[in-house]
Amino acid sequence: MKNIAIFASGAGSNAENIIRYFQNHPNVRVDSVWSNKEDAYVLQRARKLGVESRYFTREQFSGSGQMITELQHRKVELVVLAGFLWLVPPEFVDAFTVINIHPALLPAYGGKGMYGSIVHDSVVRNQEKESGITIHLVNKEYDKGEHILQVKCPVYPDDTSVTLAARIHELEYTYFPKAIEDFLNRSESL
Repeated sequence: MKNIAIFASGAGSNAENIIRYFQNHPNVRVDSVWSNKEDAYVLQRARKLGVESRYFTREQFSGSGQMITELQHRKVELVVLAGFLWLVPPEFVDAFTVINIHPALLPAYGGKGMYGSIVHDSVVRNQEKESGITIHLVNKEYDKGEHILQVKCPVYPDDTSVTLAARIHELEYTYFPKAIEDFLNRSESL
């Protein structure tokens, strides 16, 4: 059984979707959900689905030796960032394979401070013809890791950041869990 830990900072719709996808999976399970916000709704979503949820501070994450030890003790093989906004410390990246999802076609609209509605506002304001999602490995820089999957969608002339976000969320829900599963299957055969 391969164990996944999900890190999220907000409401957690992607985290819930991933948990549901792997609920009865024969080889993969979501071990735990971790958040840097004590009141993040993702923690409630996880508990309702029977997944342990944990809050942590920046100090615990930055000096992440204890968190690394705990995740290794739990036999976590993959850390999935699902709306997690902090830069992952180098020692954490060295200890785990970490996957992130970004709501744009990287390298465009990536980097520090580029997330959620900020990305969608920028795409619409710049009158881009397409946007999408990028699922990528995490390295020691924001949004610079190797791409696992990119999926495009059109940006229509009358789109707002809200209508574009809805289209992007649908891509996330459709492709993120399967990309995680495919990545784990590929890494097993390496």
